[in-house]
Amino acid sequence: MHMKGDAQQPDGKTVSVDLSVDQQKNCDGGIEMEGAQADVRHTGGTLYLRGDEQYWKAAFKGQPGAAKAVPKLKDKWVKMPADDTTSKSLCDKQALMASMDENKSERKGMKKGDTTTVDGQEALTLTKKTSAGETLTLLVATKGQPYILKSTTEGGKNPSTAIFSDYDKAVQPPKPAADDTVDLNKLAAS
Repeated sequence: MHMKGDAQQPDGKTVSVDLSVDQQKNCDGGIEMEGAQADVRHTGGTLYLRGDEQYWKAAFKGQPGAAKAVPKLKDKWVKMPADDTTSKSLCDKQALMASMDENKSERKGMKKGDTTTVDGQEALTLTKKTSAGETLTLLVATKGQPYILKSTTEGGKNPSTAIFSDYDKAVQPPKPAADDTVDLNKLAAS
């Protein structure tokens, strides 16, 4: 599944995601927030992140040794620890799909609207106004599986837009080259 979109966080910062994931938790793409950018790649059971300097400064803010670590990490593929659940969840297609549907009450009361298209695919418009003043809109495929093709939240505290495609497509990112890779566990031990 390919997902591309923007979401405003509770602190007012916008996070942008452009990521492809599959059933085997392979993923390839990127995330950006407040000008900090990181590429994400999960392949062969290993998660790699390649962040710019601003990304690593934000990730290690307030941690001892950050000033020494950031120059060694920026623009390198960083092999993440196996227990890093926060980053790993980005590449879990089932978890992403479940998170889109964790508040089942959001679906209740959605009204059918007109048929439109999303990237050339016919889609049915479903909308709902929430008590918080948000307008939720889902554009759902009318042919084949009823996949969500686009989701928007307008108004309220956390506006967002996301476009979804390639639901059943395998993701096969290449493993980063060894000379472009840093093992975070080994760096922490040094």
